[in-house]
Amino acid sequence: MKTIGLLGGMSWESTASYYKALNEGIKAKFGGLHSAKICMYSVNFDEIEQLQHQGKWADTAVILADAAKSVERAGADFLMICTNTMHKVVPEIEAQINIPILHIADATAQRLVQDGILKVGLLGTQFTMEQDFYKGRLQEEFDIEVIVPNKGDREVVHQVIYNELCRGIINESSQEQYLKIITHLHEQGAQAVILGCTEIALLVNQASTCIPLYDTTEIHAQQGVAFALKDTF
Repeated sequence: MKTIGLLGGMSWESTASYYKALNEGIKAKFGGLHSAKICMYSVNFDEIEQLQHQGKWADTAVILADAAKSVERAGADFLMICTNTMHKVVPEIEAQINIPILHIADATAQRLVQDGILKVGLLGTQFTMEQDFYKGRLQEEFDIEVIVPNKGDREVVHQVIYNELCRGIINESSQEQYLKIITHLHEQGAQAVILGCTEIALLVNQASTCIPLYDTTEIHAQQGVAFALKDTF
């Protein structure tokens, strides 16, 4: 079994979901007392969040690259970044380490292709919904058309993530708003909707709607388990 490297804390609420999913995945394979081998570096998200909203992405890249080097030195065989938004700085992190990074967008896109999804809606932070590092990767490398909510709805999705979900706050009214936005995307032709922020699944899940949802945390964790066990059997 390979050792999984995690960059977490963005936020710690969703990182806890990763930790649980990875360990449950290993237990499902082997049973008994088996659990995942994990090295994790959990950052102070307040520092990262301030730099994000100041547009200082180069500074966030330095923080995460240093953290990734620590995880590599600790013995991780590969790296998973427990957030969608910070995949924006994956190239800068990759340049500083010698272990592979499992990209969350690639894991999600592979599942979409497998399921025959050609047009998908994307929810996430405004950075993820509006910038090209995520949706452009799906469009250019996997030929998946990506649509996002209108400006007002993007602001709602973003504010709920930072002001509620990252603080562990779950509001029924916010869930209702998200479900309306998901429905609007479906009405625009989206065959499914990506929950493209690792906190969103804390608020809505497949039981909430008949529109297919792709939980990036769950998908990424499943890929991590498969990669950790790649040469085991």
